[in-house]
Amino acid sequence: MIGSTAMDKLIAGCAKGDRECQQKIYELLYGKMMGVCLRYSNNREEAKDLLHDGFLKVFENIGKFNFSGSFEGWVRRIMINTTIDYFRKNKNTYVKDIEEFKNLENEEPVYDVLSHLRTEDILKAVQTLSPAYRAVFNLYVIEGYSHKEVADELGISVGTSKSNLAKAKNNLKKKFKNVGEREYNDH
Repeated sequence: MIGSTAMDKLIAGCAKGDRECQQKIYELLYGKMMGVCLRYSNNREEAKDLLHDGFLKVFENIGKFNFSGSFEGWVRRIMINTTIDYFRKNKNTYVKDIEEFKNLENEEPVYDVLSHLRTEDILKAVQTLSPAYRAVFNLYVIEGYSHKEVADELGISVGTSKSNLAKAKNNLKKKFKNVGEREYNDH
């Protein structure tokens, strides 16, 4: 990353509509923000659309950035909100019946395989989750939201947030179970 003085100048340039400053910030933050969008999207093309929508919002609102926190954190928050807005618009397409997994607490033990997997493998597995499960999983597990905050952000109940998280974890456990059994048996 660049120094804070240089970043402050880029931010000021963006606030004035300077395209070169916008391009530089886009290039500096592209990788990290694409990672954020990929966690919430179905595929790379959808993630790119979300990323571009997010950057449009960043540049439209950059004059509101008050330098009280990190600029990267501020941009990240906009990216997350962009993905949440997208999810909200499309949630009726993704909502599933929550009754089917009521007894997830009585699951069989699962081996600790996540520590043996590459980040890319975990990301790919998370991307295979339904959008409803993926959104809750990312907000709760990765972003550190509470179930109440997830529910408020996504316009769902706390119970649905908990259920979708349990289903997401269950689906991921199924994906990684065979890998875990191999790892466990190799020891």
